Amino acid sequence: MECLVINGGRRLEGSVAVNGAKNAALPIMAAMLLATGECTLRRVPRLQDVTVMAAVIRSLGLKIERSNTTLHVSPATVTLPEVPADLMRQLRASNLVMGPLLGRYHYFRVPYPGGCAIGSRPMDLHLKGFTAMGAEVTEKQGYIEARTTGLQGTTIYLDFPSVGATENLMMAAVLAGGVTILHNAAREPEIVDLQNFLNSLGARIQGAGQDTIRIEGVKELKQADYQIIPDRIEAGTFLAAAAGTSGDVFVQGCQAEHLLAVLAKLTEMGARITVKRDGIRLQGPARLKAIDCKTLPYPGFPTDMQPQLMALMTVANGTSILVESIFENRFKHAAELRRLGADIKIEGRVAVINGVPGLSGCLVEASDLRAGAALVIAGLMAEGQTRVEGVYHLDRGYEQLEARLRSLGADIRRLNGR
Repeated sequence: MECLVINGGRRLEGSVAVNGAKNAALPIMAAMLLATGECTLRRVPRLQDVTVMAAVIRSLGLKIERSNTTLHVSPATVTLPEVPADLMRQLRASNLVMGPLLGRYHYFRVPYPGGCAIGSRPMDLHLKGFTAMGAEVTEKQGYIEARTTGLQGTTIYLDFPSVGATENLMMAAVLAGGVTILHNAAREPEIVDLQNFLNSLGARIQGAGQDTIRIEGVKELKQADYQIIPDRIEAGTFLAAAAGTSGDVFVQGCQAEHLLAVLAKLTEMGARITVKRDGIRLQGPARLKAIDCKTLPYPGFPTDMQPQLMALMTVANGTSILVESIFENRFKHAAELRRLGADIKIEGRVAVINGVPGLSGCLVEASDLRAGAALVIAGLMAEGQTRVEGVYHLDRGYEQLEARLRSLGADIRRLNGR
């Protein structure tokens, strides 16, 4: 079993470039099913999740060639709109093929997707939206099947601003008859990026980034050459690592407007942040300050940064309160942080963290992608050696994480076996 070995206590210094956003690349790759011409997607991160999504797209007949961080996708007519179960179960975002398949081919049959076990992420908002647009949806024996003679535009109100449901319904609606209005839509930057990509293909979408999105159906989508946005969660993770090690790090290429809630909390904890044209510089304090934080849909504090923030809270001066309002099962990292010496009490969706003077290295295991990032940050802050197992989770969302942290002065390496 691979693990990361971290000898903590080193201050991070230097510059690190942020990669393209995983959570923007995955829906845009699914959207390529809608195109009738060749598509080029640039700044695509080299991650396991992207590899799986590419396999999903290939299984449907599209040809994908990769050159470094660029994907070239040749269109194909999908004759069998079904995805193999082994692929779907590797990646939650594989469900994003449903909207494009239903919109263009009027049918799909897919198994329930997999992904990180961070809580319930039901498909009901996706399926209710498809039904409202005229699809007949059935669920049986672990599969979701939908068919239509042609989707029709309508008005859809999402009970919760789900990112996945917003993306799926946007993609389903671009070829539907008439106009579709999505109310209470997710507002994440990745939604805006998907809108911009679809519009570059010839779609007519307005409003992404706000809570109401208007999609006017068109007859056909053609080709595009597009570059995805930088990864705000990767950028936030490097900033948090710098804050936790009293470091001085410049994260190059990130967009500060996508990180306002994260930057506000890091500033509140005592970090000094300088926003520049080409990135963000963070200078960490000698000791962090305790704060309160609640995760919320964008533009609130992102749930994908909650574990990393908890890691910082473990050594902050005072008592911090952290409320997880998005996923009900996203405190698994707390038990592993306790192994390192953290004082954390969990009551439902509320964590109370009493900051300790320091953490002590030990063996811990990542339960999911962002939990793994939190444990790496904790290991960087801890005295002595920390071994983080379950690093395959990290490979789903961070490209060459240990090498990039080493470039900032961290003592971290990957080993095979214990």
